[in-house]
Amino acid sequence: MKEYDVIIIGAGPIGLACGIEAKKAGLKHLIIEKGCLVNSLYHYPFNMTFFSTSEKLEIGGVPFISHGHKPNRAEALEYYRRVCLSWELNVQLYEAVDKVEKTNGSFKITTRKDSYASKSLVLALGFYDLPYLLNVPGEDLPKVRHYYDEPHPYFKQKIIVVGAANSAVDVALETWRKGAEVTMVIRDSEIRDTVKYWVRPDIENRIKEGSIKTYFNSEIVKIEPHSVEIKTPDGALHLENDFVLAMTGYQPPFDFMKSLGIQFQSDEFHTPVYNDRTMESSVSNLYLAGVVCGGLKTNKWFIENSRVHADLIIDAIKQKPLS
Repeated sequence: MKEYDVIIIGAGPIGLACGIEAKKAGLKHLIIEKGCLVNSLYHYPFNMTFFSTSEKLEIGGVPFISHGHKPNRAEALEYYRRVCLSWELNVQLYEAVDKVEKTNGSFKITTRKDSYASKSLVLALGFYDLPYLLNVPGEDLPKVRHYYDEPHPYFKQKIIVVGAANSAVDVALETWRKGAEVTMVIRDSEIRDTVKYWVRPDIENRIKEGSIKTYFNSEIVKIEPHSVEIKTPDGALHLENDFVLAMTGYQPPFDFMKSLGIQFQSDEFHTPVYNDRTMESSVSNLYLAGVVCGGLKTNKWFIENSRVHADLIIDAIKQKPLS
């Protein structure tokens, strides 16, 4: 079995940052990723622009130069590929973890390709693989999608966008501008106040002028091949429909985390227990990094404010004996 000083599960920006700090500290490291490099970013919409400026997304001292004030998805993918190559990080891609066991103070990680052992384990997990479901009849129809990539397939189609946060607003505006007939169905009474400040006036004006029909305080109750039933404050409505884009958000892999013995707080966000000075979880030598630290509050941690987790984790590991 191949042995390492630290194994990092997740090759997103924060997982890469942990690998960089491990390499700087002279620790033998391995980063395991079930998909491609920065898998979550890869699955962002093709035309997505980051909220942050490029310098706030930098890791490992590698400059991030973008053409605009805020970088886009393609620039980010290019940047993190360059980071990985520049630091010669030991990354295993398309290698899903099947099992993690802890025996005699060491972690044994079994993947679909190999087995590894390490005294320290870092979970730098994203949450983009587990969408919140609508849990309504018909959600399994091909017309229902929880991921969005580009607007072209929805030209001259009747689409319903579910959600009131940034993803839903971006999807509604982009598809409408590319020729879709867009209706938004929103449980809340208004667009979320977390929507990007330069986008919020745009969606509010489109709703006000009627270009994008919106039902507030409403929800989908049934999806059929050519229509959707929604419940509104004024009663039930049946709307002709070609596609449903459920931009309802995503959640961390709680089941996997619980299987490792990680404890959670009894708060509404199901926040994992960890030491905020070392990022060590309730399981000895198992550390948490990035967005996974926020539990259901997936908008608490971003690349720019969780890069420091890598330094805290590797500093803590260096203080412990490796043998």
